[in-house]
Amino acid sequence: MLTDRVLFIDGEALVLDKPAGLPVDRPRDRSASVEAMLDELTFGFQRAPHPVHRLDRDTSGCLLLARNPKAHKRFQQAFEGGAVVKHYLAVLDGVPDADTGTVDLPLAKVSTREAGWRMVGSADGKPARTHWRRIAAVDGRALVAFRPETGRTHQIRVHAAEGIGIAVAGDPIYGRPIAQTLTLLHAHRLVMPRAGKPAVAAHAPLPARFTALGFAEPAAEDGGD
Repeated sequence: MLTDRVLFIDGEALVLDKPAGLPVDRPRDRSASVEAMLDELTFGFQRAPHPVHRLDRDTSGCLLLARNPKAHKRFQQAFEGGAVVKHYLAVLDGVPDADTGTVDLPLAKVSTREAGWRMVGSADGKPARTHWRRIAAVDGRALVAFRPETGRTHQIRVHAAEGIGIAVAGDPIYGRPIAQTLTLLHAHRLVMPRAGKPAVAAHAPLPARFTALGFAEPAAEDGGD
């Protein structure tokens, strides 16, 4: 039930802790999706909320929805203007040598008939910039906090694989899949300032698929709440 996964709610905003494996948009096969369950999230309003941004199917965590069209427009402008602070956590399939860094790598979309589409680092691509910090290492993998300045498709996944040189664990496109494990990427925190109102602020705790590998919820100074 998505109603049990609400992290923040007021008269114009709602933040869900989206589970991994659930797409935001309705798939062609009409299987389960956030979009298909929006009517569950009215909470007394006649109008269902609508997602302001997207998370990949395998990515869990903070998903912002607007509860009316005017709020949706303002929230989209906040995302486009870079006003929304987003923090992600990922388990990398290796341990970076450095403690921190910044990946400044433009991204472009490429497509082939055989492999489909993917994003790649390209000087001709759209600007993309991501800050990262290594938090912990367990059994040859690292828990890393990411703070993207831009919001390109698959940005963190490509910046991990091409910029840091170590893919997100379980990533079937840019790394190597792990049996029965979804891509280990989690939208951990989201903060969106609002004029004249308290900010929309939400924190999605570290999921079980991370803690099962021995990683713990980060402290505040490491990207925790």
